[in-house]
Amino acid sequence: MIEAVGLTKRYGDKTAVYNLSFQVRPGAVTGFLGPNGSGKSTTMRMILGLDNPTAGSVTIGGYPYRKLPNAARQVGALLDAKAVHGGRSARNHLLSLAQLSAIPARRVDEVLGVVGLQDVAGKRSKGFSLGMGQRLGIAAALLGDPQVLLFDEPVNGLDPEGILWVRNLMKSLAAEGRTVFVSSHLMSEMALTADHLIVIGRGQLLSDMSVTDFISANSADFARVRTPDTEPQQREKLSSALTEAGGHVLPEQDGALRVTGLPLPRISDLAHEADVRLWELSPHQASLEEAYMRMTQGAVDYRSTTDQKAGLQQPLPPGAQPPMPVPGQGQPGWYAPPPPQQGGAPFANPYGAQGAPARPYGAPQGPYNPYAAPAPAPAPAPAAESSQPASAPAAAPAAPASAPADLTKPEDAR
Repeated sequence: MIEAVGLTKRYGDKTAVYNLSFQVRPGAVTGFLGPNGSGKSTTMRMILGLDNPTAGSVTIGGYPYRKLPNAARQVGALLDAKAVHGGRSARNHLLSLAQLSAIPARRVDEVLGVVGLQDVAGKRSKGFSLGMGQRLGIAAALLGDPQVLLFDEPVNGLDPEGILWVRNLMKSLAAEGRTVFVSSHLMSEMALTADHLIVIGRGQLLSDMSVTDFISANSADFARVRTPDTEPQQREKLSSALTEAGGHVLPEQDGALRVTGLPLPRISDLAHEADVRLWELSPHQASLEEAYMRMTQGAVDYRSTTDQKAGLQQPLPPGAQPPMPVPGQGQPGWYAPPPPQQGGAPFANPYGAQGAPARPYGAPQGPYNPYAAPAPAPAPAPAAESSQPASAPAAAPAAPASAPADLTKPEDAR
């Protein structure tokens, strides 16, 4: 178990962590959440003895990390996947860590198989991708088969298969009775992986509870109600009945109603009493992301603003009209329209199906040479006979220029 009591860390006049107290218990995946700059990485570094707290204490199994006997066999951590000598192979990197902690060499090959790097064990780590580096860092954390594991952004750079693997790995480690402490900014993953949450903001504890309790405490559940679209008067009738009963009704963009303050059975009874048919009556709960945003909205140090493009836009030429807004653009479910068509047919591939330039319209049949001279334009149709005299004949064509030299002949024969 990890236990922090009054943990405080100051860097000069800046307080990164202030009076932080919490417990990370075994048998569950504990998520560590907080905005950028909230002190998560500093807290994890103090747990591992990399930074000394200004005040307070943090222990693992009742001991500070530096006093744990053979700490690498009891605690595994991934704080920075890039903390690897790029000239070493994956196996040699793990082998050096194993030798420092008296871990058998066969364990190196075991963890390489666990993380899926057995095929690249002999390659230098400097050529690894971000996801491969993450896997190597996880292998280093698992090397001593520890009972306490700390991971900082373990799924960073992993593909969907790797993310699913890490999720299942965390759950299986916790199911074995280990203490698993995971820091991440991916709320969707925390919702699927974590059992308990510790949330901090600006170095102070904001929440310490289960995922379910956290969502319920920081969001409002609501019911989604939908009446027949062809009968808008029924929606108005139901909205009035729900409001009179003490519910709070908000219309949604697709015509449904969002109702809070009334349980689902009561909504159903009111609809029946008002003789209103329902197409939908479903409960909805806020996501972990919505609850987290509501909890931490006052503890965010770095906020994005709307991109002001006025200074970058080119002025319209005189007489030009500004482009018309696309109907529905920016609304949920809007997609860009297909590309325009010419003459009722989609744009053709200029390189054709086999990679050769497409045949121009009207080109003769047969093998098409894109580098040949263009075909002469067809002669105009003869004019109708008239009594007017014929015009003067056109001037004779100019004499052709001298033929180019034959490059196949010797120099003296030219």
